[in-house]
Amino acid sequence: MLPGQQQALISHIDQVVSNLVPNHHAAITLERPKVAAHGDMASNIAMQLAKPARQNPRELAQSIIDALLKQAEVLEIIESAEVAGPGFINFRLTAAARQAVLIAIQEEGNHYGVQPARNEKVLVEFVSANPTGPLHVGHARQAALGDSLCRLLTAQGYEVIREFYYNDAGNQIDNLAISVQARARGIEPDSADFPADGYRGDYIVDIANDFLAKRTVQAADGDAVTATGNIDSLEDIRHFAVTYLRREQDLDLQAFGLKFDNFYLESSLYTSGRVEAAVKTLIENGHTYEKDGALWLRTTELGTGDDKDRVMRKSEGGYTYFVPDVAYHVAKWERGYHRAINIQGSDHHGTIARVRAGLQGLGMNIPKAFPEYILHKMVKVVRQGAEVKISKRAGSYVTLRDLVDWVGQDAVRFFLAQRRADSEFVFDIDLALSKSEENPVYYIQYAHARICSVLAQSGVNPNTLATADTSRLVAPTEFALLQRLAEFPATITLAAQELAPHHIAFWLRDCAADFHAWYNAERVRVDDESLKTARLRLAQATRQVLAEGLALLGVSAPEKM
Repeated sequence: MLPGQQQALISHIDQVVSNLVPNHHAAITLERPKVAAHGDMASNIAMQLAKPARQNPRELAQSIIDALLKQAEVLEIIESAEVAGPGFINFRLTAAARQAVLIAIQEEGNHYGVQPARNEKVLVEFVSANPTGPLHVGHARQAALGDSLCRLLTAQGYEVIREFYYNDAGNQIDNLAISVQARARGIEPDSADFPADGYRGDYIVDIANDFLAKRTVQAADGDAVTATGNIDSLEDIRHFAVTYLRREQDLDLQAFGLKFDNFYLESSLYTSGRVEAAVKTLIENGHTYEKDGALWLRTTELGTGDDKDRVMRKSEGGYTYFVPDVAYHVAKWERGYHRAINIQGSDHHGTIARVRAGLQGLGMNIPKAFPEYILHKMVKVVRQGAEVKISKRAGSYVTLRDLVDWVGQDAVRFFLAQRRADSEFVFDIDLALSKSEENPVYYIQYAHARICSVLAQSGVNPNTLATADTSRLVAPTEFALLQRLAEFPATITLAAQELAPHHIAFWLRDCAADFHAWYNAERVRVDDESLKTARLRLAQATRQVLAEGLALLGVSAPEKM
């Protein structure tokens, strides 16, 4: 059922119910029954209102049905309705209502289900890795979730900005610098002289060699650094190594097919004075106190749900990691991004209340739910039944580029976006490479390619299909496929509202299954020219929407496989 049809039916139900149960406050919803035999849409409104109406829910449901089916406008959408179970109302759509989706797809083209611009900006921050090594599979999951979410929000009319926040300050950067310095001096990772917390991947040798060769590297935002070759200058090494790895991470993202609009450096929060300014304001507003030589934030008093106060400045000096995060989000707010979404690993759970508490303490009228967070669980990579943990390049973990090299960009994007962010995920390399129904990427792309082949072999001019007689599409598998296509706009809206791209992945798999079921049950190239062109029009519409759905996940729609 198309969104417009659904809203129209809800409006008619509301009108009828208001006459039967005046001043009701129940929310009228329509859902697709889990069992197809129960109908196309169902409502539980009679059960909701049975008590205030002082009626048996089944009797009330029948009264609602009787009143609805007297209305000509309702009969254009609903063929029949019946009471089921304790008082559900099951509706069956008319053939014309089902077939109307093809007109909508024809008229809206590749923007089917896309909402008009709403003049609202959204900043989505994701990946945001420390520039201390190649991007790992956790970053890959963020890349897949983040880019898909940006595409979904854009389809809902938002102006979306992708931002990468570089954590280029702190102890990890110090460890990077001393690791490169050690390799530049010829110290091997297994030597007792190598830094205990140093990085041991092969990429450290590459950085050291390029530093000694006085090479120039340029990061994605244009920042270029020429190495001095002075191995005694830890600051020179740090500056070169960070820029080198920012460039490497950008190459990882290019392999993934992802581009960011903005890059923001954590170090700039210190050099610009933003961190000190935020701390000063929190102190002046009375939200801090000194204890054991440390500066504490009264997070428990700032209404964000933190269970204890948090240290801002350690007794030995230096700020804890959430303090620059507070300053960073002030910068987001002041840049005009009053809706911000952060995608981070589940190990950042404790950060949420602290950052929000800091923002509340600044007295800037920032909403308590700012920013929004999507926390994802990590990914386990499996090949031939065994977990893969080591990458020679990284030294201790599988990288984003490893995944892309092994299975391709499409499979990486789809696999990492096809589950809820907060669910554990096992990335099965062998499954991602298989050409079988069990591989969802192959299954969906094959459906698209199969339709392209059918259309090409039909000999029919695609431009003539717009006038095909869709009333000929009455087979059960055709009704099922039409219904699936009609659900696509609502699926986009749901996925964007819930910040959950996996809804699109599920829909694509279901749509491919409905297409294959229809194609196997009904012949397309029949002698009846009217029926043939109607079925070709259905195939063409399915191809179009499959391609649009794949694009929302950043996955290609091949014409041949």
